[in-house]
Amino acid sequence: MSDVPIAAPAALRPDVTHGYELTLVIPTFKEEPNIRPLVAKLDAALKGVRWEVIFVDDDSSDGTADTIRAVAQDDPRVRVLQRIGRRGLSSACIEGALASSSEFVAVMDADLQHDEAILPAMLEQVRSGAADISVGTRYAGGGSVGEWDESRAKMSRLATWLSHKVTGVELSDPMSGFFLLRRDAFNAVVRDLSGLGFKILLDILASNKGKMRVGEQPYQFRFRVAGESKLDTQALWDFFLLLVDKRFGKYVPARFVSFAMIGGAGVVVHFAVVTALFQGMGQNFALSQAIATTVAMVFNYTLNNVLTYRDRRRKGWGWLVGLFTFVAICSIGGAANVGVANYLFVQETNWVLSALAGILLGAVWNYAVSSVYTWRK
Repeated sequence: MSDVPIAAPAALRPDVTHGYELTLVIPTFKEEPNIRPLVAKLDAALKGVRWEVIFVDDDSSDGTADTIRAVAQDDPRVRVLQRIGRRGLSSACIEGALASSSEFVAVMDADLQHDEAILPAMLEQVRSGAADISVGTRYAGGGSVGEWDESRAKMSRLATWLSHKVTGVELSDPMSGFFLLRRDAFNAVVRDLSGLGFKILLDILASNKGKMRVGEQPYQFRFRVAGESKLDTQALWDFFLLLVDKRFGKYVPARFVSFAMIGGAGVVVHFAVVTALFQGMGQNFALSQAIATTVAMVFNYTLNNVLTYRDRRRKGWGWLVGLFTFVAICSIGGAANVGVANYLFVQETNWVLSALAGILLGAVWNYAVSSVYTWRK
């Protein structure tokens, strides 16, 4: 016999003829084993609350969306938004919240690591007016991160420190993905949200510029039973881009910062290959330069595909097609770089300024055109 709890039958569920007061928005990606247990846990924790749950699934290949639809056949409180060709936890949360009409909106993960038992306390904290947003915290008042390995704990501590330095938001757990707020508070900042990365809470608080009253509810972070962890080096890079966007987004796109930083790393790779082939192995300079250029382009393309354009990542044959378009675009950008730099130098502009102007033009060209053709939405 299965140990998976079963949600209450329809006849025993709360009357929602007057609408829902709480919407839970839960982004999913390959979380199929957790769907039924999670709905059952919500049903048990939210007795007396008129609630619904909107799962936002990024086209999981494990049948997550189909399982949610099956559950929804027996429980009208369960809904699913299946997104095709789009990914990202923050953007999923934004779209899910916008699809609801409840007075209160909560965000939590589908991995069963967030303790749904504190949801009533979070709801009461906001409903009573004690706070505009209530955050589930792992770092205060008896909260705990559970059985995290040291590398994940270090990443979380680093991200927490960075968020305090960049945004000035005083919160024990700004990396939390578990919070509840009033709909009008969300609506007040939704147009300022970047939708980048995986931590929508920090985006909301930074966009609010410190005006939101924040409450906290401690909880014990559970051990993941099934599904895939989303916190990795790529997710931390997304977090870095979010911080860049909130601080400098008015002046320069966060994606361009990522693109330029990877381009800088590509220059280092280029010189390393040239040095190894020309100086170390005695190869012809022209051949060494050609090989180094090719290696640097592949390096830049690969990292941009994984980090800068993670939400539009090319795979399979698409990866190869994208590489060809990227190389073609960068070749034109390189020619423009040399042409502009040489023209300015001939006009007696300082050689350093001439070179920088060429580099800037090439970088902007490569970024703008590859965004449209290589990583088009």
